[in-house]
Amino acid sequence: MTATLLKQVKALSINERADLAQVLWESLIDSGYDPQLTPSQQAKLDRRLKAHAKNPDDVVPWEAVKASLDAKYGKP
Repeated sequence: MTATLLKQVKALSINERADLAQVLWESLIDSGYDPQLTPSQQAKLDRRLKAHAKNPDDVVPWEAVKASLDAKYGKP
C-alpha cells in the first residue's frame, strides 16, 4: 500500500472507512480467502455452542436485537 493511498483512506469519514473495510473484506471472501480460526476463537465458539446446547431457550430474538441496535445507533 502506498503512502498516498493510505493518506486518502485516512481522509475519508468514519462511515466511509467502515464501508470501505466492508467492501474490502467482501472482496477477499469473493476471491477465496478463508482464514482459519485462532485456537482462542475456536475455544470461544465451542464454549458458546456448549452453553447454548445446555440452555437453548436462553436466546434473544433477532427483532429485539435489531430494535436495540436501531435505538442505540439510529436506523440507517
